[in-house]
Amino acid sequence: MMNVKTMAEWAQAGEMPEVLFWVGCAGSFDDRAKKVTVAFARLLDRAGVRYAVLGPEESCTGDPAKRSGNEFLFQMQAMTNIEVLNGYGVQNVVTTCPHCFNTLKNEYPALGGQYTVMHHTQFLDNLLKTGRLKVEGGQFEGLKITYHDPCYLGRANGEYEAPRSLLHSLEADLVEMKRCKSKGFCCGAGGAQMFKEPELGREDVNHARTREALETGASVVAAGCPFCNTMLTDGVKHQGREAQVKVYDVAELLEQSYQSDKPSS
Repeated sequence: MMNVKTMAEWAQAGEMPEVLFWVGCAGSFDDRAKKVTVAFARLLDRAGVRYAVLGPEESCTGDPAKRSGNEFLFQMQAMTNIEVLNGYGVQNVVTTCPHCFNTLKNEYPALGGQYTVMHHTQFLDNLLKTGRLKVEGGQFEGLKITYHDPCYLGRANGEYEAPRSLLHSLEADLVEMKRCKSKGFCCGAGGAQMFKEPELGREDVNHARTREALETGASVVAAGCPFCNTMLTDGVKHQGREAQVKVYDVAELLEQSYQSDKPSS
């Protein structure tokens, strides 16, 4: 049983945590993404990080509204969150969602929300490099893993190395897709496309991207975004390969490194 304190509880005790974990809509309500939330929280506990969540005071960052063209709704949602964050004096934020990461980091400052925002792979990589977190990666040795760059982490914010550094720490065999890093390819969920059916075309974007992942011969596709996780998982199922290929968030793989069972290959 995990005991995760809210910002309200920290404030009541007259204390301030190191970082606020912004869970996000997917991490709060999507059953698959909840597993990533738990895995990341367990890693924070293992590293002894003093962290908090907003709990019921957290609401959507407004990213889907903004991407779909509803700027008015976005600003309403953003201002609500900024009022809460500033009320607690929050300075440092970490999130497992690149969409939340990009919005909090790049779009909240213009509305009065000035925070140091990190993606969870950046935060975990820093914990490893400072010795606060140690990974037991032996069970991953020789396991072929390919990593998909989330658009809002990679091309939008230039972060390619942190997630790869974490995967290398697992001693896995990291194999790259032909389109990766600055030339990466979307999973198909960006721009609020996650919440609608795709337009008719020759091939769904997530099917095309999954095909590129499968062509590497990897038995694990690593993701750093709940939307990418969903789209790639659906793509693997579409190819009928769900028994052979698994999709995990990078945090899940790190958390599994403390367990005895090797991920499916």
